[in-house]
Amino acid sequence: MEFDPSKISRVNSKNLKKFKKAGVKITCLTAYDYPTALALDKVGIDVILVGDTLNTVFCGMENNISATMDQMIYHTSIVKRALKRALLIGDMPFMSFQAEQSEAVRNAGRFLKEGGADCVKVEGGLEVIPTIKKILDAGIPVVGHVGLTPQSVHRFGGYVVRGRKPEVRQYLIESAKALEDIGCFSLVIESVPADLGKEITEAIEIPTIGIGAGPDCDGQVLVIYDLLGLTTGFRPKYLRKYDNFAQRIEDAAGRYLDDVRRGDFPSEEESYS
Repeated sequence: MEFDPSKISRVNSKNLKKFKKAGVKITCLTAYDYPTALALDKVGIDVILVGDTLNTVFCGMENNISATMDQMIYHTSIVKRALKRALLIGDMPFMSFQAEQSEAVRNAGRFLKEGGADCVKVEGGLEVIPTIKKILDAGIPVVGHVGLTPQSVHRFGGYVVRGRKPEVRQYLIESAKALEDIGCFSLVIESVPADLGKEITEAIEIPTIGIGAGPDCDGQVLVIYDLLGLTTGFRPKYLRKYDNFAQRIEDAAGRYLDDVRRGDFPSEEESYS
């Protein structure tokens, strides 16, 4: 029987693997607020990620590094209220898992207990395997994240494509396999050459979700504000803008300003008697 993702009433860490097995691409977008999450769930987006990208695209910070646990939990809990079908991923922010394994487990647990997330995403490869194993041992599903890991942007020297050097390529392949072996149920691959995205996807049985990792990953993710054209000055090669909301907001606000200045708003019909 042909696999129909629309027949899944609720996407979870188990049935997400059915997409890969059936060759059906997984759709993933970020969300940080209730009305956006409501719309994404309504059209059938499979996975919603409350990413630490909210620190830049939502809060206007320079990078994601200063995102806090409280901030992430707050936005995750808001998004959760809107979802009926989509799998909800909470993104573990910088220093929420790097220092102590016990603290990492507690923080991951907060995403499920307070935020209502179905799972957490943890950046890193071989070096974070022991920590992720502790999180998994606590019964918390984990999505891995390899390639360009934005929390390590200062170590990389910027937002660079990873995996062009043979030694880095081998490290990423080994990391992907190790993350699968310890029990991660999915893997985000960010900003790597397309052929490496394909190689990793074919080397593991868990589904991969790419962002700047080529068309052969099992699914794709974009930041919703980038997709909508709400962010300016950010245009990586992989980004496809589907609208220009920034301009549309300016146009609407400008018309409102003119109407108020002229005394055209509110009209008689828009006023109470």
